Amino acid sequence: MAESASNERFDNWLDHINRACGPFSGQLLDGGFHGSLQEYHANAMKLSVVETAHSRLFRSQYEVARSNDAWFYTVFQLDGEAVLEQGNNQAVLHGGDITLIDASRPCSIMYTQPTKQISLLVPRHLIEQNRRSGDLPCAQRLSADMPVVKMSQRLLHESMKNPTLNVCESEAALEAIICLLRPVLQVRDAPPSKRDKQLERVMGLIDSHIQSEDLRPEWIASEAGMSVRSLYRMFADKGLVVAQYIKNRRLDLCAQALRTASVTEKLAGIGYNWGFTDHSHFSTAFKLRFGVSPGEYRKRWQ
Repeated sequence: MAESASNERFDNWLDHINRACGPFSGQLLDGGFHGSLQEYHANAMKLSVVETAHSRLFRSQYEVARSNDAWFYTVFQLDGEAVLEQGNNQAVLHGGDITLIDASRPCSIMYTQPTKQISLLVPRHLIEQNRRSGDLPCAQRLSADMPVVKMSQRLLHESMKNPTLNVCESEAALEAIICLLRPVLQVRDAPPSKRDKQLERVMGLIDSHIQSEDLRPEWIASEAGMSVRSLYRMFADKGLVVAQYIKNRRLDLCAQALRTASVTEKLAGIGYNWGFTDHSHFSTAFKLRFGVSPGEYRKRWQ
């Protein structure tokens, strides 16, 4: 009877996680499970306060394929211990530590003891701004002793205490948190390998022809002097799909254009400029990636 009640509590908690943070699978670990989640939304600031013990959350390729990959989870550990894994990296977090998890790749989060943490959703373009090569240090511990980590924690908590922040203020707070963390993310970049340099050249080729309707994997492979299979494998090694990368890159450039577009500029024209010939498809794809329609996105930046 007690086991049945624990399973039901876990299922309810996991369902709340899925609604707040996107698709996750989970499992109970040995010990007494407990779990709660509080959502906090203030315009650009979207976060969840997670408390749990003796549980595991994970995302396989199946969950990733069903989710919005336009985000990173920035995990702020408050109390207890959590073990986060992504790729070949593992971060063991204690109170005050921070780590980064890419929503577009499988991951695992283990809670073997009572734990409290904040999961802050950060738009991909803020994290990847001014980056073209090298892996981001996902699932690597940013120590609570680092001054920028302390300041980021303090800024996040101060923002949470002010639920009346307007759109501009909440966006500024979110950008400030990422600006504080960006130096430590960049410091950990490994020197690009020969394969990374090749991928960078291919991405540059895509960018230079991003407005072309003829931009296809076959054309890219031919121009880059490789087989289509090698092109797919190179992207897959980074957890990417060629066609999806092209679409997301176009959407990111559309979002960049919308942030400075006048109210008189036609949305269909902006989409067309970046390779979307069908306005309905553009609008649907944009909303899936950014959570709002192109028109609403432009309004928020006016």
